[in-house]
Amino acid sequence: MEKREVIYNGESVKIYGTDVPEEILVCFTDSITAFNKIKKASIADKDMLNAGIAAMIFRILEGSGVKTHFIRQVSGTELLCRRLDVIPVEVIVRNVIAGSMAARLGLKEGIVPDEPVIDLCYKNDDLCDPLINDSHVLALGLATRDELETVYVLSRRINDILRHLFDKVGIVLVDFKIEFGRLPSGEIVLADEITPDNARFWDSVTGERYDKDRFRRDMGRVGDAYRTMYRKVSEITEMAGI
Repeated sequence: MEKREVIYNGESVKIYGTDVPEEILVCFTDSITAFNKIKKASIADKDMLNAGIAAMIFRILEGSGVKTHFIRQVSGTELLCRRLDVIPVEVIVRNVIAGSMAARLGLKEGIVPDEPVIDLCYKNDDLCDPLINDSHVLALGLATRDELETVYVLSRRINDILRHLFDKVGIVLVDFKIEFGRLPSGEIVLADEITPDNARFWDSVTGERYDKDRFRRDMGRVGDAYRTMYRKVSEITEMAGI
């Protein structure tokens, strides 16, 4: 496998083409940003921790019957994945009210809704990823009605699997943000990693946060939080025999 052109240069990952047209290389970095990249820093070993966490969660989901773009981890900081036609919609699954939803609706963080809330955002940097609904997705031609229904089904399935497993290791899966894409066959699969960069994890007893909120809110010990989540996900893979 040979690394080729840069396809995407993101906040925490860079994506490269490879000598195999159907495959891409996802490379994690130590960079961490918040507030539309206004706040920036570098966290030692974050690249390796996130790559490991992402790979383990991909394997957990694949083992539970959820198809993803993940092929294998090829180095400490790199994942080989299938190239997809990515749907430009971010799906945010919320088990606990926190972050932007709490601020937007004037709610107190920590409220547990009767059922998970699913938000959709149009992935567009120029527009700052605005919140949209199903009708917007269809009107903009981002996905078909059937594809959107599949996205909802997969999002709920992923949430059910991970929420249950994290509960076993004393972690509340507060929320997470994911994306989906189309294989050449048209099948919809998970196209995004789940790490402390794009998910919130709280200790189920103390409420301590093990995610990027520690950076956003100047809580300190960001690297320690990511290391804790690496250990927790490792525990899950051991329990699952993965």
